[in-house]
Amino acid sequence: MKNLLRQTWFLIKKDIVLEWRQRYALSGILLYVLSSVMVAYLAFAGTDTDSWVAVFWIILLFASVNALTKSFVQENPGRLLYYYTMVSPQAVILSKLVYNVVLLLVLSGLALGVYSLLLGNPVQNMGLFLVAVALGATGFSFCFTLIAAIASKTGSRNATLMPILSFPVVIPILGLLMVLSKNAVAGINTANTLRDIGNLIAIDVVLALLSVILFPYLWRD
Repeated sequence: MKNLLRQTWFLIKKDIVLEWRQRYALSGILLYVLSSVMVAYLAFAGTDTDSWVAVFWIILLFASVNALTKSFVQENPGRLLYYYTMVSPQAVILSKLVYNVVLLLVLSGLALGVYSLLLGNPVQNMGLFLVAVALGATGFSFCFTLIAAIASKTGSRNATLMPILSFPVVIPILGLLMVLSKNAVAGINTANTLRDIGNLIAIDVVLALLSVILFPYLWRD
């Protein structure tokens, strides 16, 4: 276990270094988030709360796709071969999951802050909404990381397979997020939404477990 944690932390630091060296990729994601919020502000300012919630999650969903599609594509074959001889596949996928969760949580916080600043914030139960954002970002991270690992084995078809494979997994997450977000906007007590929160946590846990269980088989391919 200690060796697994050490390998995972080493790979997380590697991802941070790579991201810093390729700042144009991160800058592009930030530009996408900010420009999407600005377009929403120009097109939907003064709209109803349901549209406010829907547009926010649309922005976050596509930002997640743009941010996480490259999780495995940016790894060249030589580096992957090096990892194969040095670390366990569990360490590789855990490092990707942790790094992508942190990245998406930061992007979600930035998007929510700018979105609320420009379009206002009708949320009455902010605690519940933040829980939904955190669980949604985590779910998107787990989903797109797993799908990116699968799609990376298809070479040039990666960009095509990502949305196709992700669609049936993302829909239940989005459905629960919309319910929780609307409840938060309406000011419904968090205690009355525990079932939906539990379902969302269960989906996140299942996606994480599937990633750890299935990735070694992809790794050996």
